[in-house]
Amino acid sequence: MVTVKFVGGAKKSFSTDQLELDIDEVTIEKLLELLLEIKPKNTPTLDTNNILIAVNGADSSAMEGNMTLIKNSDLISIIPVIHGGSNKKIVINTGKKLIQVVEIKGTRKINVSFLDDLRKEFPTIKLQAISINFILNLYHLKKILFISIKSEKEDILLSNKLETDILMRFAATRQIAEAITLAGIHQKNNFILIAIGNKTVLDILYRKLTPLVVEIFSKDNSSFLKKHFKITKRQLDSISSKTPLEDLLIEKAAILI
Repeated sequence: MVTVKFVGGAKKSFSTDQLELDIDEVTIEKLLELLLEIKPKNTPTLDTNNILIAVNGADSSAMEGNMTLIKNSDLISIIPVIHGGSNKKIVINTGKKLIQVVEIKGTRKINVSFLDDLRKEFPTIKLQAISINFILNLYHLKKILFISIKSEKEDILLSNKLETDILMRFAATRQIAEAITLAGIHQKNNFILIAIGNKTVLDILYRKLTPLVVEIFSKDNSSFLKKHFKITKRQLDSISSKTPLEDLLIEKAAILI
């Protein structure tokens, strides 16, 4: 028997927050196929391309992805990633945490004090800024966020703050000062602002930031990331995956634990 727990909007797709399935030794890919077969017809669609899947609390992308084998008594969590309008906002609902992600246009006037000022104005929100150069795409972003959240849950953060852990993992370093220098805010460079809090305050933050927000992930950073982390074609070719670069970057973030 396998327990499938639905988080956030996934509950609406199945009209429940949990299912018990009599299955064993099946892959996540087969599980998703089964779930789509048994989903009630008159409920919202489950977008399997925009979900996080955890097996007993561990991110499946850090295991074998959709080929991860599910065994008897496993707990599978289905966590949807919600996109905001106009490709300018992403909201990730992890069940206990709501994460809002936007891209801010860099200017001469925006520097590290920008983040400090926001933290003072919104003390109930956890905020972090990551240089756009260090984030490849949504898949890369959400997987590293999931690693940090899992680390906080297991009390193995790289520092005493979740937001600092996030920055260090994107920079792939255990040194806070180095992470800030490499992947923090730089004048005139766009950056991703990650905000963790409740919906009401996140909505207020977004309204304040709207004049500075641009279309998210419009830049291809693959060349920069391969050069910075010295990732070779041989390394990429050795990985049996549709997303080898993302998987290598996620691995670099995960092994910092």
